[in-house]
Amino acid sequence: MKGLRRRPTDAELAILRVLWTRGPSTVREVAEVMGREAGYTTILKLMQIMTEKRLVRRDEAARTHIYEAAYTEDQTQRHLVTDLLDRVFDGSAAKLVIQALAAGKTSPEELAEIRKLLREKVRGTESAGEDVRGAGAPGGNEDRRGRQ
Repeated sequence: MKGLRRRPTDAELAILRVLWTRGPSTVREVAEVMGREAGYTTILKLMQIMTEKRLVRRDEAARTHIYEAAYTEDQTQRHLVTDLLDRVFDGSAAKLVIQALAAGKTSPEELAEIRKLLREKVRGTESAGEDVRGAGAPGGNEDRRGRQ
């Protein structure tokens, strides 16, 4: 995701959520979904900035410009989590997960998905011949760079 130069602001993420849900849309359509019809010019300006930041692409073929997200929701989330992981948790996925689980309510469905992902990660790592340790195991507090 080299093209994503800057992190989207909260307002830009709200616009991206609309584009991910609706698909390519005009400024007016985005403003209507966001309940900000009166803020059309604000949404327009944000989307122009987002175009400059390469967060969205603008199709200028028609009289009314159509905007679409430049990256999928998954790509954007991974980029933001990687950035957070490096900046706040010094690369430690274990620290990030522990804080995320401690910070809020996690549904049984989400916990089941987390367990499934952990099982898949462990299987993949074991098949690669690497030593696998849980975050709570002795020596298991290394970050993704292998540091303690």
